[in-house]
Amino acid sequence: MKRLIQVVVILSTTSLAYSAHADVAKGVTLLEDGKIADAVKEFQTGFEAGDGDGAFYIGRLFEMGLGTDQDMSRAAELYAAAVSKKSAKAENRLGLLYLNGDTVLQDYARATTLICQSADAGDANGQFNCGLLYSEGKAVAQDWGKALDYWDRAAKQNHVAAINYLGLAAQNGNGAAADPKKAYGYFVKTAAAGNALGLFEVAKTLQQGGAVTADPVKAYGYANLASARGLKEAALLRDEVAKTLSPDDLTAAQAFSREWKPVPIEQAAK
Repeated sequence: MKRLIQVVVILSTTSLAYSAHADVAKGVTLLEDGKIADAVKEFQTGFEAGDGDGAFYIGRLFEMGLGTDQDMSRAAELYAAAVSKKSAKAENRLGLLYLNGDTVLQDYARATTLICQSADAGDANGQFNCGLLYSEGKAVAQDWGKALDYWDRAAKQNHVAAINYLGLAAQNGNGAAADPKKAYGYFVKTAAAGNALGLFEVAKTLQQGGAVTADPVKAYGYANLASARGLKEAALLRDEVAKTLSPDDLTAAQAFSREWKPVPIEQAAK
C-alpha cells in the first residue's frame, strides 16, 4: 500500500497568513518536480497559515491516489476543510462530488452553489462548470446567456474546454444566432494548442467550406492530427477526405501533419 505522505490537517487558523500563499506556491512547484512528500509539507503549512488551497491540493492527491492510497472520503473531507477557508478550487471540486454523488450525497442544489461560488471567485474550472450547469438547466433554470458569460470568463483565462464550448454554441446557435465563422475562430485557437476537438472541428470546416474556403489538404492534415490524439470520428473524416486527394496532395497533407507543431494555449488564444 502506498503511504508516502502523512497528512494531519488542522482546521484552526493561525497568525501566519502572510506566508500562506508562498507555501502553497512552493508546494505546487515541488509537486510538479515529483517531490510529493515535500509538497505536502508545504501545502500543510500553507493551510495552517490560512490558505485553503493547501488542503485542496492534498485532497487532490487523495482523490487521484498520488503518493498515497486513493481515498475519496478523505479527499471530500479535505475539500470541505479548504472550502471553509474560501478555496475557490476546492469549491469547484467539492461541488462536482455533490453533482455526481461521489462519496457524498448527490445534491444538485449544493453542487450548483459551490461550483458557481467558485466561478464568481474567478476560478476558471468553476466558471466552465457553472456554465455547463446553466446550459443544461441542472438545479438552475436553463440560461444560455449566463452559460456563455461564464464560458467567456473562463476562455479569457485560456480554458481550452470553455473556448471549445463557445465554439460549439456559436456553431449550433445556442444563446444567439448560429455563426459558423465565429465558431471556426474559437476552434482555430484550441486546434493551434493541439486540442483534439479543436483540430477535428477545424478539419470539418476546411473539408466543407462555407465559413472559410475549403482546403482538403489541410482538412486531411488536421483530421490526421486529431485522429492521432484518439478521436475516432477524426479518423473517419481523414479517410473520407483521403479518397478525394490526388497522390501528390495526399503526400502534401501527410507532410503538413508531420511538420505541424502545437503552441501553448496562451499564445494560441491571442
